Amino acid sequence: MNDSPTLEMHQSKIQLLEAAKRVLLSKGYSGLATRAIASAANTQMSQIRYHFGSKEGIVLALFEYMNTQLIERQTGLMMDPNISLSTKWDVACDYLDADISSGYVRVLHEMLAVGYSNPEVGKAVRISMGLWVDLLTQLARDSERLGITLGPFSADDVSALINAAFIGGEAQILIGSEEHGVPIRRALRKFGHVIRIFETKPNSGEI
Repeated sequence: MNDSPTLEMHQSKIQLLEAAKRVLLSKGYSGLATRAIASAANTQMSQIRYHFGSKEGIVLALFEYMNTQLIERQTGLMMDPNISLSTKWDVACDYLDADISSGYVRVLHEMLAVGYSNPEVGKAVRISMGLWVDLLTQLARDSERLGITLGPFSADDVSALINAAFIGGEAQILIGSEEHGVPIRRALRKFGHVIRIFETKPNSGEI
């Protein structure tokens, strides 16, 4: 009985966050008005003020809500010692496809754009991307222990480059570059083949 109000509050917040995601995907950040969110959630604007305080508050909460789920998913993949490095890369490419379909990639890049001029949003995006880079750095260090290295590039260098490749690739996918002959996801997947070659040649040295 005592948990009922807390559960209802949690469900109300989730309902508003899901509504905010739908509005953001359909209208972009400029169309993400609290009135539109309330309408999509079939509730009152006062609920947004109560749970999140403002439009910026619900946007930050939405990004954290979506990103937390993805980081947990990525951590489970990257830190599993029973999955090969090349398979981890393949699954990461599968996740990219899923995240484009779910709308997460669109939300991320909407937030990136807002973050250029909004310090609070920029900080939230930077922190969340930092968690992803940390996972990539650990993965790069694991590859070094397998004898797979990229010449003079350190694990930090490699993770920075991979992060840039995915973020840049996502941006191009969102603006339709793949439909105009730029094979972004195909190219990313092919790098998994390179990793697989060196996994079959232990202590083979640098890529």
